[in-house]
Amino acid sequence: MATREWKPIKEYTDILFEQYKGIAKITINRPEVYNAFRPLTNHEMLDAFEICRGRDDIRVIILTGAGDKAFCSGGDQHYKTQGGYRDSDGTPRLNVLDLHKMIRSIPKPVVAMVNGYAIGGGNVLNVVCDLSIASENARFGQTGPKVGSFDGGFGSSYLARCVGQKKTREIWYLCRQYTAKEAEEMGMINKVVPFDRLEDETVEWCET
Repeated sequence: MATREWKPIKEYTDILFEQYKGIAKITINRPEVYNAFRPLTNHEMLDAFEICRGRDDIRVIILTGAGDKAFCSGGDQHYKTQGGYRDSDGTPRLNVLDLHKMIRSIPKPVVAMVNGYAIGGGNVLNVVCDLSIASENARFGQTGPKVGSFDGGFGSSYLARCVGQKKTREIWYLCRQYTAKEAEEMGMINKVVPFDRLEDETVEWCET
């Protein structure tokens, strides 16, 4: 893997926000919970994407997760209560729809660099990105019926556009997990590479 100097753009609690040449990289930095997001995580990602929107020296954005186990495992169940995922002030507010809207509306390509499990809301993040490159150890799937959750954003509609209506119902209803190769074959992602080639391949795509 090539050596790159990713320079910090802004400090956050739950994410890393860095830049290399014209590429910004937003990393969900909660590996202890398989990079599950809580309300603060999504708030910070929204802020980072907004910065990317306004920066002329940023032309493309990579979204990934910290470590070698997970891209993102969806909403952190430790923050889920009867009214929803609670913010620090006790308000049930996860801002998933706002994040999906941001990714789909920002006038710069967003590339998912999937480095492991992309499950539940994590798989939805993968789906709403413009392009997706995954490592061979990546796994994809939905968990909504198993955890009493529903698609609060663009997940089901965009997944149907990628893989078709019937396959989407299978993915959402049965909650099975799919290998990176299976995800590539059904059109959920663009390419599969060995883990040690993942960043190199993603950066190459971004620089093209």
